[in-house]
Amino acid sequence: MKARIFLFIGVLGSLLASCSSAKSVSGKIYKKNVHASYYADKFNGKKTASGEKFHNSNYTAAHKKLPFGTKVKVTNIANEKSVLVEINDRGPFVPGREIDLTKKAFMEIADNKNHGSLRVNIEIIN
Repeated sequence: MKARIFLFIGVLGSLLASCSSAKSVSGKIYKKNVHASYYADKFNGKKTASGEKFHNSNYTAAHKKLPFGTKVKVTNIANEKSVLVEINDRGPFVPGREIDLTKKAFMEIADNKNHGSLRVNIEIIN
C-alpha cells in the first residue's frame, strides 16, 4: 500500500513538474509560421507599454501576451536568418500579426527590404 502511495506521489510530482511556463519553455518554439511586422518611424522617442523609450535602432519587440523582459529569437522561415529581441511593448494591433519588431531587427532578417511583414518562428530564450 505504501509503495502505491509513493508511486502516485512520484507520478503526480512528475506531472506537475512538466507543466509549462514562459521560463520552462526556454529554447523551445513558442509559435510557428506567424506574421511579424515592424514599427513605423513615427514611434521613435515615444514611450512603450513598459515605460521605456522606443528606438527603431534597438533590438526590441512588441507582443500581446509575453511578459516584458522576455528575450525571444525570431527566425525568418524563408531564409533561416534570426535575430534576438527583448519584449518591451504591447502589440501588434493589426489582425493576423503576432509580433512587431524594431526596424533594425526586421531588416536584419528580411530578404526583401520593401516588404512590411514576414513569416517567422518565435522561440523563447529566457
